[in-house]
Amino acid sequence: MVWSRFRRGRPAAPGLPLPGPCGHRRHTLRTERLLLYTPETMLDLVAAMAAASDPEAQRWLGWRVSDVVGAHAREDLLRLHPGDPGELRASRTARRLLSLPYQPGPGAVEVLIGVRLDDGRYAGATELDPGTGEVGGWLAPHARGLGLGTELFRAAAILGHAHLGLETLRAGHEPANTASGRALAKAGFVAADGPPRHTLPNGREIDARWLAHTPTARLTRCRGAGRLPA
Repeated sequence: MVWSRFRRGRPAAPGLPLPGPCGHRRHTLRTERLLLYTPETMLDLVAAMAAASDPEAQRWLGWRVSDVVGAHAREDLLRLHPGDPGELRASRTARRLLSLPYQPGPGAVEVLIGVRLDDGRYAGATELDPGTGEVGGWLAPHARGLGLGTELFRAAAILGHAHLGLETLRAGHEPANTASGRALAKAGFVAADGPPRHTLPNGREIDARWLAHTPTARLTRCRGAGRLPA
């Protein structure tokens, strides 16, 4: 089932998408400055990938070339407001991607799309592997340097513990990527053991620093939560 992007009733804020409530593999979270939700259509997913397709982000993420969104499409997608139906109808790229529903595949990572509450633009995404508890995340250029990384990783922690029932989450970053390290630490991740080297998707091997997150209090499970690990 694909959630309806535009529902009747008054939205929480002008220009924001209105994702449905949590359900099976569908989750919605809100932080102080971000609305986060499971992708509804391929527009959400491709826009999230566009947010990390610039050279600065790829310096740290190292995706395969086939996963990086080209510069022209990247600019178009990151100008979009996913809660503005008129704007989306006016964009040929948005119309095409809106027609393609997003369905999480078996064994796929859980993804949350981030939208800024202040201006309604795509802000980035966080992803979590339910099998390993490993967390990742990124922000669009317009959303960097504002402290939103901390909120993004706090949301990932809530997704992992309260929504997916995982006891321990892990995240890694290159030691030189001090911005990611600070954001993770402020989100409650603490230093943990892990392999000293890590291979990125494009094959580049890097030094790695690892952190872990465990819940400090009992969290209310959402309707879409799976079973707690045995």
